[in-house]
Amino acid sequence: MFLLHLKSHKQISLFLGLVILIGGIISSILPCSLETASAAEVVDRIVAVVNDEVISLYELNLTVAPYIQKLKASQYPPDVERQILFELRSQILNEMINQKLTDQELKQQNISVSEKEVDNTIERLKESRQITDEELRQLLNDQGISYDEYREQTKQQLLRARLVNREVRSKIVITEQEIKNYYDQHIAEFAGEKKYRLRNIFIRVSPMATDSEMSNARNLMESVLAELKAGKSIDAVKDITSDSGQQLEGGDLGEFKLEDLSSHLREVIEELNTGEFTPVLQESFGYQIVFVVKKIDTASKSLAEASNEIEDKLFNQIVDQRYESWLQSLRDRSHIKIIN
Repeated sequence: MFLLHLKSHKQISLFLGLVILIGGIISSILPCSLETASAAEVVDRIVAVVNDEVISLYELNLTVAPYIQKLKASQYPPDVERQILFELRSQILNEMINQKLTDQELKQQNISVSEKEVDNTIERLKESRQITDEELRQLLNDQGISYDEYREQTKQQLLRARLVNREVRSKIVITEQEIKNYYDQHIAEFAGEKKYRLRNIFIRVSPMATDSEMSNARNLMESVLAELKAGKSIDAVKDITSDSGQQLEGGDLGEFKLEDLSSHLREVIEELNTGEFTPVLQESFGYQIVFVVKKIDTASKSLAEASNEIEDKLFNQIVDQRYESWLQSLRDRSHIKIIN
């Protein structure tokens, strides 16, 4: 949920940035209507001309609608809401103009993708998220998007990516000297670091638990801690239960750098060595004890070892810069008229 008070221009800009990042401005349009769409008559007009194509008020309203719903749910004061809405509509219209321009460029350059490429992209997405086709369709249905609409959105994303590859990415070359300069200027990024392989044991406590239930859970974890201090292994204590029959849970958590951990956990883990464990920690879900299974000191990376990583980083930075420049040049040589 967004913040309930937003007074400064900087805060308003931040709100708009967050709204625009939710699923993408254009590629995730939901087929919902404005509150005023229930009126008996909707007046439509042209709000922008992009070369020989137009953007209508209806199209703009349809695109803005999901974000209006989020804005109203945030319950801002009326004057703040009006200002946010004005800037939001302006930014979304600007993005719609950019889409028109890129779509026109796609047609002009005769760029296309096959249905097979679309299918393969969707299959890779399902594999990466470990979901079935049925689960994907259900997720889309929950968002009010049909599978055909989703395929079309995916196709448009592939087309635009292909255009960017042709106009921007293919023209970028990262030199060895640029890689070395970055390495020398950011040597701390490639220094050795510590990682911790962690395991935990915990007991869940309901947010509605009574003081007595909280106390029982805490006492159980203190009993576990005492057994661990006495030399028992985590596997030997995991079957301990409370008088109420509460069960201990837990398992391997994986490897983490200190900065990946919450602040309160970072403070206690940093002081531990392999085989040591924390005191009983109170968490939002209950109580836990965390074990350092292994403390790993990674070696620093040489220039050769870091070269590919640096090249990718520089490439992505330049892509963003060149894309904005390319898009601006596209706008400069196009006829664009916004009609207030």
